[in-house]
Amino acid sequence: MTQTPLTLPEVEALAREAHAAQTDKAGRPYAEHLTAVADGVRERGGDDDQMAAAWLHDAIEDNVLSEDWLRTAPLTHRTKNIVLALTKREDEPPSSYAHRIRTTPGALLVKVSDLAHNADPSRLAVLDEHTRARLTKKYATMRALLGLPPS
Repeated sequence: MTQTPLTLPEVEALAREAHAAQTDKAGRPYAEHLTAVADGVRERGGDDDQMAAAWLHDAIEDNVLSEDWLRTAPLTHRTKNIVLALTKREDEPPSSYAHRIRTTPGALLVKVSDLAHNADPSRLAVLDEHTRARLTKKYATMRALLGLPPS
């Protein structure tokens, strides 16, 4: 029997609850990042599958939801594929990660939105100089691996 996929408000509520105890590198509630990525996907013309994936893009990587949960979750197959594509694997080379994103339909748009928020100068400005420089380089490298122009 096929499950009816969760609505976007249900996915958002699930993601907010899953990440509720988490903060970003600047100490801000992690839900702010998820909101920014979802907003970015919408602004870039993303569809419902990409929007759902935006809300869940870090859930497995951050261990707030499991891959087992994702396999049986009431989500579309495409949303699940995008979330899995965006989930970094332990000891995975960045080039392999980027290749998976580039070759998974719909994943690149979500990653572009994620990188845009991560590399936002106002967000980076509150970090210490070493962390800011390290992350700026990391994000620029990923953009290049994804075939994106420098930000």
